[in-house]
Amino acid sequence: MDFLKGFAIGFDLKTGLSKEAKSTKRLLSQMKGMYTDEAAFSILTAASDPLVYEFHELGTPEDAGDVAAGTSIVYPGKVGSEYFMTKGHFHTITDTAEPYLCLAGEGYMLTENAAGDWAAHRLTPGAMVYVPKGYAHRSINTGTEPLVTFFAFRADAGHDYGTIEEKGFRKLIVDERGSPAIVDNQKW
Repeated sequence: MDFLKGFAIGFDLKTGLSKEAKSTKRLLSQMKGMYTDEAAFSILTAASDPLVYEFHELGTPEDAGDVAAGTSIVYPGKVGSEYFMTKGHFHTITDTAEPYLCLAGEGYMLTENAAGDWAAHRLTPGAMVYVPKGYAHRSINTGTEPLVTFFAFRADAGHDYGTIEEKGFRKLIVDERGSPAIVDNQKW
């Protein structure tokens, strides 16, 4: 995975000099309430508290007209039957779309809007998903290697994690007999 090191480097837009991207890492303990199997969650966090995902942003100004971009890495693993995933979010400025390009690994991009329309888009290397404006989105790793995606969106869009933290997405992607399956989220 040495090629991933290059994705964490950005450039200072004012000076043109390279700099480290802004990085965020999410441990399983920071995902409380995201998984339905609370017993499995408690056991796993007590035993090891694994790194579930991280993302690296270029570090552009968060102003209208600028574009934020970076990479997201979701690691392989499960909590009960649910695969490791990102928290998922809407954008604060809901009129924001976001393309994702899968660079490595395999999984899904789960999308849904406030009206309940949803889709599960397959991610494999080279696949691109367009998340329309008004849709929440979550990356889910269903493979055995890290799921790496490139993303871009308007830099002033912000992130609304709170809406998803309340009930999650309407659908879950779980392991059923060794294969991914889409099931209803019982919190809905």
